[in-house]
Amino acid sequence: MTPTILDGVAVATVDAAGTEHAFGHVVIEDGRITAVGPGQAPKPTGPHTWIDGSGCLVTPGLVNTHHHLYQWATRGIAQDATLFEWLTTLYPVWRGLDAEITHSAASAGLARLATTGCTTAADHHYVYPREGGDQFEALVNAGKRIGIRLHAIRGSMDRGRSHGGLPPDNLVEDTEAALIATEQAVNDHHDTSPDALIRVAVGPCSPFSVSPELMTGAAELARAKGVRLHTHLAETIDEEDQCQAEFGCTPTEYAERLGWLGDDVWLAHTVHLSSDAVKRLGATGTGSAHCPTSNGRLGTGIAPVRDLLDAGAPVGLGVDGAASNESCGMVEELHQALLQARQRGGPKALDAREALWLGTMGGARCLGRDGEIGSIEPGKLADLAVWRLDGLDHAGIDDPLAALVLGPQPRLKLLLVGGRTVVDDGELRTASETDLARDLRAAAKRLKGTL
Repeated sequence: MTPTILDGVAVATVDAAGTEHAFGHVVIEDGRITAVGPGQAPKPTGPHTWIDGSGCLVTPGLVNTHHHLYQWATRGIAQDATLFEWLTTLYPVWRGLDAEITHSAASAGLARLATTGCTTAADHHYVYPREGGDQFEALVNAGKRIGIRLHAIRGSMDRGRSHGGLPPDNLVEDTEAALIATEQAVNDHHDTSPDALIRVAVGPCSPFSVSPELMTGAAELARAKGVRLHTHLAETIDEEDQCQAEFGCTPTEYAERLGWLGDDVWLAHTVHLSSDAVKRLGATGTGSAHCPTSNGRLGTGIAPVRDLLDAGAPVGLGVDGAASNESCGMVEELHQALLQARQRGGPKALDAREALWLGTMGGARCLGRDGEIGSIEPGKLADLAVWRLDGLDHAGIDDPLAALVLGPQPRLKLLLVGGRTVVDDGELRTASETDLARDLRAAAKRLKGTL
């Protein structure tokens, strides 16, 4: 690949020093950043690609730490339900999932993420209908099709209603079968190379849909395989009450009892945490995937993001499933994270630069990739989002980070993943958006027709 030079652009590096350049450049070669600095780039001697970045801001590509891509086929359902009501409404619909539906939904969801600045997404897939085909491979193939980095989390549920769980019995797996399938997913798809597009994590769904045996077995499996661990935790008061009634402890205490706190773990939501729980996440290096829009849609509460950051816990952002966040735009989560933090802790609880850190380096830390992505530094992968800020929507906002986080969603001039163009001038280049929309409509119609 010939070098690519992004020139005359505002740069937010999100490095440890918070370096920014009002007028700067980034140089890319062989999929990696080779130079970043103020002013114009040095003139190269050989062939190169030059990109005019005037009127734009370049940031690291955004990192989505929690999603359920299959839910793109079931948006707009249970609009006013609590989490448990929402789940019991949708589980019967999800029994109709098959590999084709999952692939169509995941492809559409990843395309939406890409066009909103996301270069890495973690997807938690835990629904495996018995006649649904190879759901996990369908998800992985969607990642390859769209071309952003995918952390595919092999989820599982083994606790149906007859054993006190929420899912129907015919939607859960046998404990041993779930562990075998999870190990196979790691063997088949996990890529350990530094520039991997596909990585696999282990992710039993949640304490109210998974047995203690599956939770502990999954943790042992993940650590034996050297992959990361993910689950939902402390999302609602209902979960807190159930955990206290059933196990005599809080969800965080239960997770720790089962070996589910550590620097190889990141947890989705963590809304209802005591001060002691916040300290435990910080002390153990356990990550949190903060999902502000979804938490607002379901009315679950506001996560203690400021407290977690102050405790030293890695905190990233997640859009969550499209059935509880019908927009699923990644850049919107920067805005929502800032607003929710301030609703909880006042106007100094989170600023625009901290919001961008959550959506980049914070997410990279949660996924164990902060040495590869999350900031614009020489040697890191060239995962970059270039935002247009020169139009009416952002006119007069002198601070480009304020324009990005506080203003309307900017149009993407360019999205690069390892230096490869995925979005150009707001349009996806790796797949036809028309085809993706057609396939998604057909998938959603077929799935809802199973009711």
